[in-house]
Amino acid sequence: MSSYDGSNGSTARPGSPRFLIVGCGGIGGVVAAHLFEQGHDVTALTTNPLIADAVNAHGFRVRGEGSPGTVRGRVAQKLLQGTRPFDYVLLATQPPQVEEAAKTALPFLAPTGAMVCFQNGLCEERIAEIAGPDRVLGGVVAWGASMVEPGLYDRTSSGGFVLGRMDGAPDARLEELSRALEAIGPTTVTNNLAGARWSKLAINCAITSLGAIGGDRLGVLMRHRFIRRLALEIMSEVVFVARAASVRLEKVSGTLDLDWIALTDAERIAVGSPGLVAKHALLLAVGARFRRLRSSMLAAIERGRPAAVDFLNGEVTSRGQKLGVQTPINAAIQAEVHLVAQRKARPSLELARALYDRTRAIVNGPHSMPPPSGEGEPDPAALDPEVPEEPQEAGSNEAQPSL
Repeated sequence: MSSYDGSNGSTARPGSPRFLIVGCGGIGGVVAAHLFEQGHDVTALTTNPLIADAVNAHGFRVRGEGSPGTVRGRVAQKLLQGTRPFDYVLLATQPPQVEEAAKTALPFLAPTGAMVCFQNGLCEERIAEIAGPDRVLGGVVAWGASMVEPGLYDRTSSGGFVLGRMDGAPDARLEELSRALEAIGPTTVTNNLAGARWSKLAINCAITSLGAIGGDRLGVLMRHRFIRRLALEIMSEVVFVARAASVRLEKVSGTLDLDWIALTDAERIAVGSPGLVAKHALLLAVGARFRRLRSSMLAAIERGRPAAVDFLNGEVTSRGQKLGVQTPINAAIQAEVHLVAQRKARPSLELARALYDRTRAIVNGPHSMPPPSGEGEPDPAALDPEVPEEPQEAGSNEAQPSL
C-alpha cells in the first residue's frame, strides 16, 4: 500500500498552500492533475489500489475539455503520522463516502485550514459536524468528468466552480482557493452558497437520479417527453422545499433559473401551455449541450457502491416532511433507485416510463409556492440547443453531472 508522510520533495513555492485531494474519481482526478500541473503542493489520496498504481506508474492521463494531457503526480492510499498539515482538504468522493473521508483527513488539516465539499447535495452541514463550521467551505462543481479506467480521465463538459461559506461571510481562504482552481475553470465566490447548492441539488435530483433509472446519457434521455416531464416535477418539488426553507435560489451557470422552471399550479394540470412548451424546450437545450453526461449514481451502482440518492432526492423528501411540503415524485424516484441498486430493477427507458405512468395519479393536486417577485424567463437559446449528438464511448462513467 502506498503511503505518504509529507516529505517527498515537493517543488512548490515556499509558503504556498498545501492541498490534499481525497478521492481520485472523475472530479478528483481532473482537479489533482491540474493542480499538479500548476506546480502546487499537492497530495492525492485514494482507497483504490488500481488508481494509485496506475497514476504512480503513468501519471494522471486527462483528455477532453481543457485537458492538461498527462501529468506526473503521486497518489497515496494512506497518510502516515507526522505528515505535515494541509491547508485545504478537497473532498472529491461520492456523497456516501464523504463523512468517512472527512474523519480520515481531519487529523491532517491545519488549524486554520478548511475542508472543501465538492459533492452534489448539501454535504457541508454534515462535514461541519465533523470539522466545525469555520473549517468547512463549499465548492459547487459546474462541469463533468469521468474516469474511463484507473488513471485515465475524460472531462466531458466545460465549466468552473462556485465557492462559498455556509454563513455567506467573506473569507480570505475562498480567494486563495479560487486563484488555485482558476486553472480548471472560471471560479466565483458567492455570499449565497445555500442558493447555489439548492439550485444544483434540483438539477442533480433530476439528471443524476433519472440517469440511474433510465440507464442512458443525458442527450438520449432528454429527447423523451416523459423524461422531461419527470425532470420538471422533480425540480419543482426541490424548488418548493427550498422556498419553504427561505433559500434564495441562484441561477445555474448564469442562465438556468430554477424559480422560473418550477411548474406553476396551472402548468401542473394543463395539457399544454406556452410556459410548458418553453420549459420543455429549455430541457431539450440542456440535453443537447450536456449530451455526454452519464449519471454518477448509475456508475456507482454498476461498481457495487452505495447510490447517493439519499443525499439528493432523499434529502429533499426528509426536509420536505419537516417543512410540510409534499415531495411525492422525489420519494418515488428515491424508492426506484434503491430497487435498481438492489438489482431488483434494471435501468432502462422502459423502467423510467413505467415509473412515469405510476406517478400520474399523484401529481394532479396543485401545491406550488410562488417564486420571489421579479424573476424573468431565461432564454433557451443561451444554452446552445443546436448541438449534434455524438457517439457514446464505452466504459465512460460520468462522475459529476452538472450544468
